[in-house]
Amino acid sequence: MNKKKIINDPVYGFINIPTELVFDLIEHPYFQRLRYIKQLGMTHLVYPGALHTRFHHALGAMHLMSTAIETLTNKGHYISEEEQEAVIIAILLHDIGHGPFSHALEKNIVQGISHEDISVLLMNRLNKIFDGRLSLALEIFNGTYPKKFLHQLVSSQLDMDRMDYLNRDSFFTGVSEGVISSDRIIKMLNVVDDYVVVEKKGIYSIEKFLIARRLMYWQVYLHKTVVAGEQLLGRILARARELAMRGEKLFSTPALNHFLVNSISKEMFMTEDMHLQTFTCLDDTDIMAAVKVWTGHTDQVLSTLCTSFIHRKLYHVDIMNTIPDEGFVESLRDKAAGKYKISKAETAYFVFTDAISNYAYKLDDGNILILMNNGKTCDITQASDNLNLQALAKPVEKYILCYTKDLV
Repeated sequence: MNKKKIINDPVYGFINIPTELVFDLIEHPYFQRLRYIKQLGMTHLVYPGALHTRFHHALGAMHLMSTAIETLTNKGHYISEEEQEAVIIAILLHDIGHGPFSHALEKNIVQGISHEDISVLLMNRLNKIFDGRLSLALEIFNGTYPKKFLHQLVSSQLDMDRMDYLNRDSFFTGVSEGVISSDRIIKMLNVVDDYVVVEKKGIYSIEKFLIARRLMYWQVYLHKTVVAGEQLLGRILARARELAMRGEKLFSTPALNHFLVNSISKEMFMTEDMHLQTFTCLDDTDIMAAVKVWTGHTDQVLSTLCTSFIHRKLYHVDIMNTIPDEGFVESLRDKAAGKYKISKAETAYFVFTDAISNYAYKLDDGNILILMNNGKTCDITQASDNLNLQALAKPVEKYILCYTKDLV
């Protein structure tokens, strides 16, 4: 069987599957599951085109990694064929641990465990299935391989993951502010002292990359309607789990039911095989099927939340720089209790506060270094004459107040 396939990607055109092992990993059910997990969670409620998947993104990141490897080897940096395949596998599988709707439900399916943790578990399992052929990829992914710059290409502030999702998410949402010059950035990459750097000629492309990242966060990822949709879905799962833990029977697929009726700690998930195996059967379709049926559930809180979700009747969201006034929040909770005939505790499903953060660039967290003409390196914020980059290096935190629109 010919496994050197070509895939037609809407963002980059034709991309290659470089080796037979990479082809076999793409064919594996763990990776095929990513076809049924939306890359941007609830963003399609604002930007109707944002229906692309984690499968798309993983293949795009793989393509960019192949381009980066070619660039670095052409500049004289030795990367063996085994290392090339391993770093491509590491980026291909970097998101394999995502649950339904990507980040939207990360805290609701299994508490205390991140998709990165699950990705490592699945990569370890795949390594056993493929007789240890992923061992090098795991070392690179975990940052334990001696050539540290390979890990940077997989996970850093200028990795192939970020470069692909900015390009891809801007393409499918139609938000042109997110478009970056990934080709030029990759052509400007180099390695100094085992660290990925950007040649000085690429400095303006990096400025655009950081500004695009900031704009995409406010305009897409943290858009208030996207936040409203993700918060609503999260509270639907929280209510369903509360009912299930009380012993109420809820319609759900076997995979979803497993996580509704069991209290699973991080330690249990990491050590008891059945939890991971069940997780690999879970995707967006499990959630949507349940939510549609739950619109008719006898529990008023659950049915109201689900009906609002299906009909896109989302929370009103206020984004502010200060903590919301507690008196106003309490008055909204009182209204909710009266309107929905529910207890004060249950009003937390209809009125609540939270916080959001936007980190465009984190200083001292794997800095983006520019290779100057004199051979020395310095951080992008010092190398650039764009004063806005200094501001981008400071985290922006905002508070949100969410409540159902019929309370005002």
